[in-house]
Amino acid sequence: MALKRLKPITPGQRFKAIVDFSELTKIAPERALLEPVKKTGGRNQTGKMTMRYVGGGHKRRYRVIDFKRNKEGIAEVKSLEYDPNRSCFISLIEYNDGEKSYIIAPSGIKIGQMVSSGSGVTPEVGNTLPLSEIPLGSIIHNIELKPGQGGKICRGAGNASQLLARDGKYAVVRMPSGESRMILMSCVATIGTVSNPDHNLQRSGKAGRTRWLGRRPRTRPAAMNPVDHPQGGGEGKSKGGQARSRNGIPAKGFKTRSRTKVSSKLILERRKK
Repeated sequence: MALKRLKPITPGQRFKAIVDFSELTKIAPERALLEPVKKTGGRNQTGKMTMRYVGGGHKRRYRVIDFKRNKEGIAEVKSLEYDPNRSCFISLIEYNDGEKSYIIAPSGIKIGQMVSSGSGVTPEVGNTLPLSEIPLGSIIHNIELKPGQGGKICRGAGNASQLLARDGKYAVVRMPSGESRMILMSCVATIGTVSNPDHNLQRSGKAGRTRWLGRRPRTRPAAMNPVDHPQGGGEGKSKGGQARSRNGIPAKGFKTRSRTKVSSKLILERRKK
């Protein structure tokens, strides 16, 4: 889908660029697959604010997504829908026995198309199968890290990984960040690229649209007092030294990954800086 620019009849529309939703199915979501979303406003169970700049936003309902794709059989794509809880689009599929579920919609999926999952499935767009059966060089998304866990990585709009090689019981996958990682071949993945690749090119056009998403205004660290942030204080405009977080952790180039993390041995090449 391409970006759509509006005629600037208001100041907020002058630089606005949004994704054209013309290809989406204009129907209400499947009621049986909806759950309520409780808003926290950034507060924990005691009422204390633990996450700043969170609050407000339009009311949402959560769409239950089938990340596991563990039901074998053929399903028909019934719709391509917008999901307010994620950057990509979702598809409603219906199996032969009448069961319906939502899946992450890959780019190029069509209404009426048949998708399937399980061992022995053809490696076509939208199909889910084990890494051991996916041809080398294939573009994949919604990848499991542990068998039966469900897809955990490569689920955002426009993301895609590539299956590079197989080594013993592991498959080597290149992540969108450039990192090369070993994943058990019994884990499953879906063929294709995640839909809505133009998501990162959008421009909201006005501050109010950000508030609709539940994000409150963010205070610049340089505008704070010394008691509130390491970069605060000073007379007039002053450079606050090296960029760092509220807790004093450097914001650029500082490695925060634990050296004792077990999965480090599965990473063959770190992500590009």
